[in-house]
Amino acid sequence: MESKLTKKYGLWTAVCMVVGIVIGSGVFFKAQTILTKTGGNMPLGIWAWIIGGMIMMVCALAFSQMAQRYEKVNGIVDYAEATVGSKYAYYVGWFVTTIYYPAMTSVLAWLSARYTLVFLTSVAPQMKLIIPAAEGGCAVGPECMALTMFYLCAAYAVNGLSPKLSGKIQVSTTVIKMIPLILMAVGGVIFGLINGTLGNNFHTAAAAVSGSSEGNLLLAAVCSTAFAYEGWIIVTSINAEIKDAKKNLPRALIIGCLIIAAIYVFYYIGVAGGASNQELISQGATAAFVNVFGNVFGNILNLFVAISCIGTMNGLMLGTTRGLYALSARGEGPSPKMFSQVDASTNMPNNSAIIGLILCAAWGLYFFLADVAQMWTGPFVFDSSELPIITIYGFYLPILIQWMRKAKDLSCMQRFVIPAAAVAGSCFMIYASLVSHGIENLWYLIVFAVIMVIGGLFNRPNHKAAAK
Repeated sequence: MESKLTKKYGLWTAVCMVVGIVIGSGVFFKAQTILTKTGGNMPLGIWAWIIGGMIMMVCALAFSQMAQRYEKVNGIVDYAEATVGSKYAYYVGWFVTTIYYPAMTSVLAWLSARYTLVFLTSVAPQMKLIIPAAEGGCAVGPECMALTMFYLCAAYAVNGLSPKLSGKIQVSTTVIKMIPLILMAVGGVIFGLINGTLGNNFHTAAAAVSGSSEGNLLLAAVCSTAFAYEGWIIVTSINAEIKDAKKNLPRALIIGCLIIAAIYVFYYIGVAGGASNQELISQGATAAFVNVFGNVFGNILNLFVAISCIGTMNGLMLGTTRGLYALSARGEGPSPKMFSQVDASTNMPNNSAIIGLILCAAWGLYFFLADVAQMWTGPFVFDSSELPIITIYGFYLPILIQWMRKAKDLSCMQRFVIPAAAVAGSCFMIYASLVSHGIENLWYLIVFAVIMVIGGLFNRPNHKAAAK
């Protein structure tokens, strides 16, 4: 067994990882959610996408400065250690390992399965599901759950056995996923201008949302964009594997985030031209694809959507498999000697990867019971696709504040303006979560606190000393 990961990813692969991890699931998954939360108010939805994109950009700019200075094992953990301290870095690493990475990966596995079944049942209407597709079988049926488990295991195998193949898959799926987004952005606008759908959607809401002001609707919508925009920070988890990381990682973050924000806004406008607000709320973006491109080509685009979700899941699994390794490489966490081992043949921390897969399965089970099938009701039910993302913005705050205090050699813009904007954006996302999710925040924070306490048991001074 080796103890270090080698440099194997270039700038283009890193850019594709930023774009590929972020784009491809949330924009399809959350576009319908944002329309629903705004009552079909299209301008309000566009503002939500713009605000979410601006928050992502300023955070990425702030962390790109840190990426030029710190390079060790795992970007976000490295930055926390350098700015705040090793103890804080440990809890950041424990959080992303046990909650953030696996929760998001499990959601993406389900989305990949869901859109695969949507494509299959569209091209083969005679295909029988135990729960018919018209009754939600593509989302909640046993076929979807079986396919979800397969995708999780397949993503684990690809990342665990061949990291280079995983990188190639990320590049390929990134290119593929751009096809439906660009076609919908261009075709939808043209289609909507010709038949008047676009103008009508901008001036007519689908339905009023009772008891909510436009400000609260906007907050709820911005909170939903967090899932669609999140994931870029995961690329920092492989900074030890990026060639010339101090130059290429910040470039990848900035270039990738610019591409993402532009595509999201134009895609959302294109969707508005492809179907009425009511159709989009009830049927999602599929209605726009079919209206603009016809049944055959519209269904082919559904295949591209499924592939793009798979690519996003692959990128998330990349971060998941390295979670415990980032802690163990510092002599922290449970059994550092075991989980810091790197396989000599694959150059992958396979022991860490196994735990990552198990955590994905656990969060996937929770997501299915609580959010998809809604079999679990009452206390401790929360949206595991959004709330873990909000938490990481809370973790950003001390890092950004300490960066402003310590980076004395940088210009005023780099030291104060950009990090301060990132702090403001992070606070906005936290506030949006509190307003949007209500009591769910309490249930999530209790679960979060319990997991952090468990993590603390593995970070006792005597435990750490014994590990070394």
